[in-house]
Amino acid sequence: MAKVKSVYICQNCGAESAKWIGKCPSCGEWNSYVEELVAPKSAQVRLSGSKNKPKLLSEVSYESVQRLSTANAELDRVLGGGLVAGSLVLLGGAPGIGKSTLLLQVALHMQGSILYISGEESEGQIKMRAERVGTPTNQLYLMAETALSPAIEAITILKPQLAIIDSIQTMHSEQIESAPGSVSQVRECTHELMKTAKSSGIPILLIGHITKDGAIAGPKVLEHMVDTVLQFEGDRHMSYRLLRTHKNRFGSTSEIGIYEMRGDGLREVSNPSEILLTQREGKPSGIAIGATLEGNRPLLVEVQALVTPASYGTPQRSSTGFDARRLNMLLAVLEKKIGLRLSAQDVFLNIAGGLRVEDPAIDLAVCMAIASSFYDTPLEPTLCFAGEVGLGGEIRAVRQTEQRIKEAEKLGFEAIYFSKYADLAQAAPRGLQCRALGRLDQVIQALF
Repeated sequence: MAKVKSVYICQNCGAESAKWIGKCPSCGEWNSYVEELVAPKSAQVRLSGSKNKPKLLSEVSYESVQRLSTANAELDRVLGGGLVAGSLVLLGGAPGIGKSTLLLQVALHMQGSILYISGEESEGQIKMRAERVGTPTNQLYLMAETALSPAIEAITILKPQLAIIDSIQTMHSEQIESAPGSVSQVRECTHELMKTAKSSGIPILLIGHITKDGAIAGPKVLEHMVDTVLQFEGDRHMSYRLLRTHKNRFGSTSEIGIYEMRGDGLREVSNPSEILLTQREGKPSGIAIGATLEGNRPLLVEVQALVTPASYGTPQRSSTGFDARRLNMLLAVLEKKIGLRLSAQDVFLNIAGGLRVEDPAIDLAVCMAIASSFYDTPLEPTLCFAGEVGLGGEIRAVRQTEQRIKEAEKLGFEAIYFSKYADLAQAAPRGLQCRALGRLDQVIQALF
């Protein structure tokens, strides 16, 4: 019998130590070392008899694999068109955000046979939730199991179209002595599931817990091992959820999916611009509409600004959903190049709908919202803006301006302001005035 030894492993990064350490020297985390029992491998790897030989790139052949649709348009968009056979996908998110609900809806509506393995709920609890969110349109197999071996055996025997593990932190392998959820267990279970997915060609979806800092719990190597890392975000007290891609070996990482949480499950939001443009009474000042892009999806978002005289000495600068340092830069441009006296004003900025925007094309809308609040002059609700503002007060061109123009036209806007340096391959659509200008002061003079 192999001798079992005790080591201390950092639960944040997976570093090992022979004794307990207060601060991890690898990642800097405090009080993250936990004692785990590790049994050494009984057999050593010997480099002999291998039939696998190196090949020239020109000699390698492969078959183009058609992606599997999940019957969920938003999830397919984020994955890059659907699931790839044999892929391992990790979905992380805060407790109560809707991870299990999302994958249960996929399991109910995806074609073929689906295996749903849960280590957190009983089969009766899963069926109770399934009756609330939808009716199965396929062969859905349920299994309440926390041991890794029976789960892999069920995947191998059933050979489903898709296997779902809820969650990877509850699974445990008999080969590791430590408790479920520890670094060793998560690493070993993920490695075995990855081998199962690659050898059988069955895609496997894993649900992962997150830490209080928002990172996926377990070793960082977990994110390196899987093919795709998805993050389900949003305020659990709000109805809208965002699905983002942090890593994708088979597609882009810039796409997002938007859902609305309802009593009967998650509803896909096919036109997110409608929810990001809030309803309001009259024509208040300090509101401008910006045309932004999330991946290849154009969005029209509402930018709200409030400029008021500072009452407590140092002016406040606060932003929600927008980079605070970029806000300070735009305020300096407005004061230096336009002449707005903002040094004695409190400035508050908010992106409506709870969205966080990093696209520089929103700069022009931010400047117009601040100017509108400063002059206390409302902008027409049928105007929108798309342009990056430089330090010299110039309006710089942004990518895919044509898609932003088409989205504005589709939602009934009458005019859009953008950079005159934008390269437009097609003529402006009818019913929408395209006003191309080169400097910020020209826009201010035209509107105020």
